[in-house]
Amino acid sequence: MDETWKLADKFDGRVTITDVKPPVHWTNNFDTMGGDSVWNSDGSVAMNLTNRDLTGTVKPLFGQTGTDMPATLFELNSKHYIYIEGNGFLAEILNPPDHQAITEAINGGDGVWEVLELQNLLNKSPIKLNMASRNWEEVAAEKRQQQTHAISAFNLAELTDVDDKTEHYNSITEIDDLTHLAKEIENGKYSSEDVTKAYISRQTEILFKDALAQARELDAYYTTEGKTKGPLHGIPISLKDQFNVKGHDTTLGYTARSFKPASEDAVLVNMLKKLGAVIICKTNLPQSIMWAETDNPLWGLTENPIIPGYTPGGSSGGESALLYSRGSIAGFGTDLGGSIRMPCNIMGLYGFKPSSCRLPYAGVPVSTEGQEHVPSSIGPLARSMSSIHDITKAIILQEPWTQDCRSIPIPWRQNAYDDILKRKLTIGVIRDDGVVKPHPTIARMIEEAVATLEADGHEVIEWKPDFHAECIEVMDAYFTVDGCEDICRDVEAGGESFIPAVKRLIDRGKPISVFEYWQLNKRKRQLQQAYLEKWNKAISSKTGRVVDALITPTLPHAAVPHNSIKWVGYTKVWNLLDYTALVIPAGRVEPGDLEATMDYEPRNDMDAWNKQLWEENKNDMVQNRLPVDIQIIGRNVEDEKVLAVGKVLDGLLRNR
Repeated sequence: MDETWKLADKFDGRVTITDVKPPVHWTNNFDTMGGDSVWNSDGSVAMNLTNRDLTGTVKPLFGQTGTDMPATLFELNSKHYIYIEGNGFLAEILNPPDHQAITEAINGGDGVWEVLELQNLLNKSPIKLNMASRNWEEVAAEKRQQQTHAISAFNLAELTDVDDKTEHYNSITEIDDLTHLAKEIENGKYSSEDVTKAYISRQTEILFKDALAQARELDAYYTTEGKTKGPLHGIPISLKDQFNVKGHDTTLGYTARSFKPASEDAVLVNMLKKLGAVIICKTNLPQSIMWAETDNPLWGLTENPIIPGYTPGGSSGGESALLYSRGSIAGFGTDLGGSIRMPCNIMGLYGFKPSSCRLPYAGVPVSTEGQEHVPSSIGPLARSMSSIHDITKAIILQEPWTQDCRSIPIPWRQNAYDDILKRKLTIGVIRDDGVVKPHPTIARMIEEAVATLEADGHEVIEWKPDFHAECIEVMDAYFTVDGCEDICRDVEAGGESFIPAVKRLIDRGKPISVFEYWQLNKRKRQLQQAYLEKWNKAISSKTGRVVDALITPTLPHAAVPHNSIKWVGYTKVWNLLDYTALVIPAGRVEPGDLEATMDYEPRNDMDAWNKQLWEENKNDMVQNRLPVDIQIIGRNVEDEKVLAVGKVLDGLLRNR
């Protein structure tokens, strides 16, 4: 049975009509556009007929709203069609229902459309076209038009009071800590609806209607029960466009995945909602998700909000740009090679990559679905350390292993967290990975962190980056073991071109045999074992304990112009090892950094490229005081420990 036909199953039987008169904006829109579009109930464009191989003038009959998936019935060339919002389902009705009943309902107000039994009446070959049969530019244009009209219609209908409440809304979005905001909601200072509107007024995505409905439900719960629903009650959360949200597309930046909405929420999304969070929007990511930039043919290039022409990082660059711009207070991304940590480094945010088994991945599609050799991690991005801690803890307390087979049953370990806060620490420091030398700002930031830790009585020891170059070599080989077939299938299904970075990835690798793949897995295990033994031998001469954590650069530079991030070895080595990693703000590019010299002979082409980046862009970096992060590393499943080290170091750096 056709997949799009299955989507209609839930609409068989009686369909209650709660709003049968075509809204005024429908009539206006049909007159203005010449009747070549079908419009959603909120006034946004549902689809353009020319993009569906249909021609003629649409005659709207009625719209049904007030349900999970509103529908539109319209007439075209003497045939009748139903269009269902949210999933883009369009089908011809072979035996139209009783038109007299419809007319009476339209003239008389609310009614019930009793005859629509879709299993019997719908054409078994819906008109929803395969994306491959459509020009990708048409698909992208339709998606962007849908987004634009949804934003405009929502702003007109729901945000009429923005000017009057600017100061009030700003007081909400200026709060960086989600627990602080949750407390203000609990105390009644802010309503969930006001918080949601405050963040919507800063955004550009299309989950607004659902978000505001969630917020109003939470306010009703608070009014009725006299308490909040959970620790995230009313907190606006953004999601990388990789997390399934029921009724909305998860495109991964591919045009072929457009107009194919998720049938259910991802496990993480469901948990967030149960905790009271409001899912407010989804954010941009790169084609394939396999790059440290945020660009795709569907949604385009995401800019750095600090300095135009520079990247916000990737692949969770939409999240980092939004958080910096105060479009949400916390969000979730994924990290396969630094995709949470690098964007946070570039925008001066907090980002956490837990061990891959701690937070639930079910319902989060990925380009290389099925690869398990280097599992991706889900993690939060935020504007405060306490936000990272609190939201991670809240999710783990929901016991994700009971809903996601990839999550292992490790409950939240408060003792491991508290132990770090009670004593002095032993920290290993990596100043340089031996492949690409960091820019002067990064080198200074590491030295300042070391000095700050030592001044507080913590021990810092040198950590040689043994095995790092080989770890990167294995990671790079893993990225192309299938010859990039998975990525190629998605891109070719939509017909769009490959962005240059993805094209280079595809050209680089050829598929390998199963035997060769096994040998690669053996090398990975050997490296993981070698690093485990290295860590076990790193014992403090003062305390007799092994090193608690490492500090390292996140990238060898701050933000750089688009398509200039080349070396991500400082982050992806920890993905191969599946170690825990956290990044926290550590400072900014300062005028004094210009006095430092990078007078050395580059070790390799990548090192030479990075050196050139500094020479060509250092004045812009200083002028804009671009932020940088420091990275904290712990061993596999030492997530609570790393969060505690982050709290210690963040407190020291902020109080310098």
